[in-house]
Amino acid sequence: MSADPGDDPHVRLLLGAYVLDALDAQETRRVARHLQGCDGCARGYVEVAEAAALLALVRPEDLRE
Repeated sequence: MSADPGDDPHVRLLLGAYVLDALDAQETRRVARHLQGCDGCARGYVEVAEAAALLALVRPEDLRE
């Protein structure tokens, strides 16, 4: 893996797991480094993090008909 975050493959597919803290330590470091140097993936991270925060507000009774 290259030391330059811009050279890493994009990490969009890992963002959900990153937000949920479901990656192993190596993957977590890789995503964190990449997000520092990639505006596109950083914007994707914000979107996923906002969606996860909103989902946390949903109560089980809100899902019933």
